[in-house]
Amino acid sequence: MTKLRECHRPVFDLAIRTADMLVRMFGSRCEVAVHDFSDLKKSLIHIAGDITDRKIGSPITDLVLNELAKHKNEVNDIANYKTQSKKGNVMKSSTIFLRDDENKVIGALCLNYDISLLMQFGGEIEEFISFDDHSSKSETFFNSVQEVIHEMVDQVLQGFKKAPSLMTLEEKVECVRQLEDKGTFLIKGATDYVASVLGVSKFTIYNYLQKIRTINELQPEAVEHK
Repeated sequence: MTKLRECHRPVFDLAIRTADMLVRMFGSRCEVAVHDFSDLKKSLIHIAGDITDRKIGSPITDLVLNELAKHKNEVNDIANYKTQSKKGNVMKSSTIFLRDDENKVIGALCLNYDISLLMQFGGEIEEFISFDDHSSKSETFFNSVQEVIHEMVDQVLQGFKKAPSLMTLEEKVECVRQLEDKGTFLIKGATDYVASVLGVSKFTIYNYLQKIRTINELQPEAVEHK
């Protein structure tokens, strides 16, 4: 490490300890560099991790130089920007500028995290959790068969936008037809529940179903004779 001004030593000591701790915490895909701007040609005084293959004495980066070219009051920390190593590794990077007691920028703590593998995993995860565009099926999981019946009836009734007591005969028949198409009446007890909701007897529901099933049976025959 290059010789530091004694007054700046606490700032850089803290930065170095922070760099080491961050790499210990985030692992081998993390790299944290500490720069001393007293000599920009060999500003790198400490590096934890090894993503960019730099050594102590390496120069400052062009991005940091661009920021340092601004007025001192306009130099701001830079968070979460994309960088790339010479090997092609994609990194998520941030730069924190170090300042002395007079608020003068004296160095930087630069974090680089290699997200190349995460990007690959992200693509695989996105593929795994995607669904077919043409799929519009839904499925609800229940704790009892009563819940299944109630939910199916509620779904159909919502389409009529009126209370069952205000539904016409034709609407009630249509309601039963939709429930038949959904397989509701395959469940034991469904007929009694639908009858109670629609305000008719279960025998009326049986009559609706008989008419609906007769029509359904006749429709294929009608198609064949066309």
